[in-house]
Amino acid sequence: MVGILKLVSFGYADWLDIILMMIGLIAAVANGTGLPLIIVVIGEMTNRFVTIGQAVNLSSAIPGLDIEAEMTRFAYYYAGIGFAVVILSTIQVWTFLTSAARQTARIRQKFFFAVLHQEMAWYDTSQTGTLNTRLTDDINTIHEGIGDKFCIFVQFFATFLTGIVIGFVYGWKLTLVILSVSTLLTAAAAVGSIFMASFTTKELTAYARAGAVAEEILTAIRTVVPFNGQMKALAKYDVNLENARKVGVKKSITSYTSLGFTEFISFGAFALAFWYGTKLTVEERENYDLGCVLIVLFSLLRGAFFLGQGYPYLESVANARGAAYEVYKVISKHRLLDSSAKEGYRPDKLKGDIEFKNIHFCYPSRPDVKILKGLNLKVQSGKTIALVGSSGCGKSTAIQLLQRFYDPVQGEITLDGRDIRTLNIKWLREHIGLVSQEPILFATTIAENICCGREGITDYEIEKAAKEANAFDFISRLPDKFNTMVGERGAQLSGGQKQRIAIARALARNPRILLLDEATSALDTQSESIVQAALDKARTGRTTIVIAHRLSTIRTADIIAGFHNGGVVEQGTHNELMTQKGVYSSLVMQQVMRCDRALLTKCFRCTGHLSTPENYLYISLTGENLPAVPYSRILALNKPEWLHIFFGVIAAAFSGGIYPAFSVLYGKIIGVSSELYGKLTNQAQMQNFKSCLTLQLVVSNDGFMFGNSGEVLTKRLRSLSFKALLQQEIGWYDDPKNAIGVLLTRLATDASQVKGATGSRLGLFTKTASTLLTAIIIAFVYDWRLTLLIVACVPFIIAASAIRLSSVAGQASKDQKALEEAGRISMEAVENIRTVASLTSEDAFYERYNTSLNGPYRDSLTKAPLYGLTYGIAQCAHYFLNAAIFRFGAWLIANCYTNFENVFIAFLSVLYGVINVGQSSSLAPDFGKAKVSSQRIFQLLDRKPLIDSYSEEGTKLFDGNIEFRDIHFIYPTRPEAQVLQGLSVKVNKGQTLALVGSSGCGKSTSIQLLERFYDPMAGQVFADGFDTKSLHLQWLRSKLGIVSQEPILFDCSIAENIQYGDNSRVVSQEEVEEAAKAANIHTFIENLPEKYTTRVGDKGAQLSGGQKQRIAIARALVRKPAVLLLDEATSALDTESEKIVQKALDDARKGRTCIIIAHRLTTVQNADVIAVIHNGKVVEQGTHSQLLAKEGHYYALVNAQVSH
Repeated sequence: MVGILKLVSFGYADWLDIILMMIGLIAAVANGTGLPLIIVVIGEMTNRFVTIGQAVNLSSAIPGLDIEAEMTRFAYYYAGIGFAVVILSTIQVWTFLTSAARQTARIRQKFFFAVLHQEMAWYDTSQTGTLNTRLTDDINTIHEGIGDKFCIFVQFFATFLTGIVIGFVYGWKLTLVILSVSTLLTAAAAVGSIFMASFTTKELTAYARAGAVAEEILTAIRTVVPFNGQMKALAKYDVNLENARKVGVKKSITSYTSLGFTEFISFGAFALAFWYGTKLTVEERENYDLGCVLIVLFSLLRGAFFLGQGYPYLESVANARGAAYEVYKVISKHRLLDSSAKEGYRPDKLKGDIEFKNIHFCYPSRPDVKILKGLNLKVQSGKTIALVGSSGCGKSTAIQLLQRFYDPVQGEITLDGRDIRTLNIKWLREHIGLVSQEPILFATTIAENICCGREGITDYEIEKAAKEANAFDFISRLPDKFNTMVGERGAQLSGGQKQRIAIARALARNPRILLLDEATSALDTQSESIVQAALDKARTGRTTIVIAHRLSTIRTADIIAGFHNGGVVEQGTHNELMTQKGVYSSLVMQQVMRCDRALLTKCFRCTGHLSTPENYLYISLTGENLPAVPYSRILALNKPEWLHIFFGVIAAAFSGGIYPAFSVLYGKIIGVSSELYGKLTNQAQMQNFKSCLTLQLVVSNDGFMFGNSGEVLTKRLRSLSFKALLQQEIGWYDDPKNAIGVLLTRLATDASQVKGATGSRLGLFTKTASTLLTAIIIAFVYDWRLTLLIVACVPFIIAASAIRLSSVAGQASKDQKALEEAGRISMEAVENIRTVASLTSEDAFYERYNTSLNGPYRDSLTKAPLYGLTYGIAQCAHYFLNAAIFRFGAWLIANCYTNFENVFIAFLSVLYGVINVGQSSSLAPDFGKAKVSSQRIFQLLDRKPLIDSYSEEGTKLFDGNIEFRDIHFIYPTRPEAQVLQGLSVKVNKGQTLALVGSSGCGKSTSIQLLERFYDPMAGQVFADGFDTKSLHLQWLRSKLGIVSQEPILFDCSIAENIQYGDNSRVVSQEEVEEAAKAANIHTFIENLPEKYTTRVGDKGAQLSGGQKQRIAIARALVRKPAVLLLDEATSALDTESEKIVQKALDDARKGRTCIIIAHRLTTVQNADVIAVIHNGKVVEQGTHSQLLAKEGHYYALVNAQVSH
């Protein structure tokens, strides 16, 4: 837990922040003395009332005593202090809000910077999904604790201390009696604070874990939907929410037990004090009069009251301490491999000689699995070396070590003879260009993606790089050309298009070292031959390391190194290794034998989308149309807890009426004292106080009632929101406004902010309303004329609160939009940290993140004075109102319309009522944010998805016959680009249909239409003669088993990932192992220390590409689907694995309908029907031999590959 000083000043505050906070603290302390000074005025005024009352009773006049003049003087005192309070309140809130905004911005920046520059081992062992929650919810909590709530608590505490000082000055004996129980109050506050901070840390940790689940699910939504994993995801999310709810309820119990105990002790102390004060007025008349007793009582009573009122603000500080712990821990963590470090040698020239010397390595997250075991490898400058071997043998690991994502456990890697550990990390990575098997593009334009490779690049150089990567032509055909947005992770482009842009990005860097990890695996035949030629040209003069399975990519390499079991077992040229008959020779012969059986047709995978017309980088911060949400609708979600709320409202109402009720007691005491001074009935006083004491003990439970209902509501809102997100159609996620980072930010903040209008806040508002209503009723009973004046002033007080609420609500909406954009940027960077690090783009993302928050930061600084002024007006209202009451009351007394007892009762009742309204207005920011958040939540909950994944409607009848009939389709985000233009193709039950064609032709789009990710604009997709729209959606998807080119695995065990294939039942371990054997992954799994319980890491990061692909195949096979959809299912496999897995897939296809999108001959040539798609429609179809005989499109594709 973070200490108070570190939290509010010595943590991340600069000298200006400290000055602002010192000014704010001085203003808060001075402001806190305002009420005790007024109490002194009240005491003096009371003595005047008593003197006047005694004169009236004795029917004698007091020379020189003019009641109106006296009350006018006291009214001026009130008004003067009121003006001081306005000024001081404005200063304290202004300075603390400004300081909090500055510090929070700095904390966000430092936290995001620290996250961006952590070593990869940290990411392997941390839940990256929690980071977005830390950046939003946790830092918002810190802001609450170091902003105006902190200075308001200081103000209240100053009131308490000033009350004690005044008590000692005016009556030390009475003060000591009251303070005799203060140790109990201090102990209650201290213990409560410790428990609060502890529970807050646990609660935020639980919410962070829930956020990690949400991030994992939403980023993999195209995997979750086809496997009907929504309910499993929701259950996993709810488990973490339930943990947070339990801790939250404990926090509420702790908070309000402490508060109730404080109130109990306070009232007990004052019951004792009033009795003793009355005794002193009789026994020590020369030192204690009624005014003196009331000054002491009121000073301590109001001080204790404000100490209790300050508890919610202290709770915010305690919450901030808990939230700051994890955030500050990440910021202060020592980074073992820091890409921001200035240390390290930066050579003027780089030759490019690389050598791996006796490298031993195991991933920090799996220390018991040794990946590299004595790797020795040398690469000469300007030469090309190809690394070959089976999946998981350590090829990609060697590349990661060269980039210093990790350091070897033993051995060293040298560059030009110098250990790379002595080189500057950023400099090293700047001279390395990487193209990986699963290319990651960022959610910006094509041009800016290519620019990520190098700063200061010209448009000419961008176009040149695109031409070299064979990407220029397809980019030129796009409406926005190089300004086309690629979407999240490049989702608006096909796989081959993404790969070519990634190659262009690497070439634009003009690196000295080029790393190609399956760089052309996603390209069609024609594109690959051209891009390979470009890469061969780019390799000239550069040190190049190639990882590839295909002979065409590696045969021209200067050296080929055969990897096996974590080391190099052979190396040489293609011809040399072929004569050795070793690992390389056997791999080549397997591929050649398979290629000799027939001609290999390659096709280019496309995921369907092309681009989005909107700019993804900057989301407008204005123009969000949110529906009006009545407060009753928010409360309706708490309907199951109506009993808690009912008793909470009753308790809060009684609790709110206690303080105005005291005004009657005080007034009566003053009235009686003036008539029978020294002859009070102490027993009656004690009885009154005992009644209030008992009542206070009972109503302290209202906090628990509201706290429990508030925590349940928060859980329910988060759960409903997540459920609604999973219900939306895939097209909804394509909208830039619904980027995953934006949705995660809303999920993290909206539900928690709704608590600002429910739970304990609802109790406070109920209590305030009860206090105000009771005060007005009492005032009416004792003097209606005076009450009319009071009622006439109330609208002004309410107006001040309304202005504050309105301005805060508007700012909350704007801030939320900015946070969503910042959340999208941060999530994109963290999710793709390996790409970001390899491109040395950490600083670029850091600047983009900071830029996205500049607007709300400046606005918060501008609005801070307004917030301070509105708070000050709410605070000073009762001073001016009381001035008016006493002046008008004096006139009423002077003209015999009432007596001073009634005026005093009316005054005290209004005093309590208005003070409560003033304190409640300080919570206007919470209510304003809650309003905006609830509107956004209900907008999501009310949306009817175009394709409802939860729908129970439709027929459950599907045997395996599929037909696409005259399909026309455009993606919702690109209405100007028609993807399918009359596609018609049919496949019967048990048949295999292969879809081939060039990039962007609509192959993968067809599969997405069958899965009902989208519905066609025209035409129909039929299953056994039924339009798929008429079938039960989840049932339809349960009959489809899909394996995609870029498989997404979840951060759980291997067994759980395979079991995910069928979420409608419990998949047995036997079935899991059977599917793993069929996918040729069983032996690998059995050799792992933890076997099937081995965790795969975030998105399968702990596995190689081939291993992930085989687990994805096992996942599809375990559900025993009627239709198998293979979208480049074996593209990531090495030759040996592909041969075995392909046989397994061939066996799996028996008796099943199968639709294949593939490059390789073994996958395509045996298909019953091969359909060639061109410009969004089928231009020819038939068997392999039939299409070759036609010498059309298919023949051209085959010839292109054969010649290659």
